[in-house]
Amino acid sequence: MIRKRGSDRLDPWIGDAKGSLVSSFAMGVERDKSAVRAAITEPWSNGQLEGQITKLKLVNRQMYGRANLNLLQAGLPRAA
Repeated sequence: MIRKRGSDRLDPWIGDAKGSLVSSFAMGVERDKSAVRAAITEPWSNGQLEGQITKLKLVNRQMYGRANLNLLQAGLPRAA
């Protein structure tokens, strides 16, 4: 369904998943069905942004309490 961008199969999947081990996940998908449908059908993604935020948070945790500005700058890659 995700790879083929077939949002028409979302409702049957939710119905099948409600009776399985992933029922709580299916209930969450159903509550936010419009966002899930948009994520399946829209061509754009915020994955690149989320990756950069995760990387920045990792550097922040690693350097917490022992970094001055020069050391923090050394831990981040230079922008092109």
